Amino acid sequence: MTALHLSGVVLPEGEHRDVWVRDGRFTFEPVPGAETVSRGGWLLPGLVDAHCHIGIAKGGGHVDDPAGQREQALAERAVGVLALRDCGSPVDTRALDDEPDLPRIIRAGRHLAAPQRYIPDLAIELAPDDLADEVRVQARRGDGWVKLVGDWIDRDRGDLGPEWPRPALEAAIAAAHEEGARVTAHTFGTDALPDLIAAGIDCIEHGTGLTEALIGEMAARGTAVVPTLVNVENFPDFAAAGERRFPSYASTMRRLYANSGAVVRAAYEAGVPVFAGTDAGGGIEHGVIADEVRALHAAGLAAEAALAAASWAARAWLGLPCIEEGAPADLVVYDSDPRADLDALRRPQRMLLRGRVVA
Repeated sequence: MTALHLSGVVLPEGEHRDVWVRDGRFTFEPVPGAETVSRGGWLLPGLVDAHCHIGIAKGGGHVDDPAGQREQALAERAVGVLALRDCGSPVDTRALDDEPDLPRIIRAGRHLAAPQRYIPDLAIELAPDDLADEVRVQARRGDGWVKLVGDWIDRDRGDLGPEWPRPALEAAIAAAHEEGARVTAHTFGTDALPDLIAAGIDCIEHGTGLTEALIGEMAARGTAVVPTLVNVENFPDFAAAGERRFPSYASTMRRLYANSGAVVRAAYEAGVPVFAGTDAGGGIEHGVIADEVRALHAAGLAAEAALAAASWAARAWLGLPCIEEGAPADLVVYDSDPRADLDALRRPQRMLLRGRVVA
């Protein structure tokens, strides 16, 4: 592997440094004969999409073809996303791990949902008494995460409703933790959140139903949220599609949409860890992390905090190193400071993935 050299402002520290890559890893010790691949610019730890789905097609079908899965991963890489947290996929994507030019994928296994309470064919559907055992299975198959469906439309009540009783959640989350895995859950509404948070869940996806009291409890516990604001933009369409049969659901979705920015701002100001995820796969195209970072900033995160939510802070949360001695060489180079100009995220100038220059 060719030794490489870069110079520029290393983020998040903001110091101008020379950086070398030897055997695919960063070093700050000069490497004689290294090829200089970038001078000047801002060197950012590779971006992270903390909520996406490789293997789910537009409209909710499966992408069984490895070439199609690869295309989704490449769409993320094209915008500087070098690591993905896959929050539930119905297909096995581990063959992608053998391709060094694709982003790192941290998987949460299959969605786990109550019977007939999620998108058809995407989740493993099971009774509450079986949840903990299946959580153990998914924890062993995944990369340190398990994904629950916390709420979805309950057709009997005509609105969003919780999927699991509190005892089942407590047993399931305890089982995941015993297996060394963390647990996250899809929630749109409010009613499922108290039991999920009290049961010790590690992260909430979307979280549009969070209240001030729940945010305070999450902050005290260190529970994270991934707001997926680019997906929340679809809530009015969800409401319109369901209004004829489920008017209460439609009203709820419009209210959640109207309050979504304020919820994210309140969580950030309370100290809840906030990370950037797009929910790409299904209804959202891959490769829109810059839109999510912009949305987090518009909701109230400081620009640097919104950037951190998609880079160094997200990497630390997921156990991925940044630009540091001996770390795998994953970085993106920009021609302007992305802390001051978030639109720079749309213009990556150079990328290194696993110590190799990628297009």
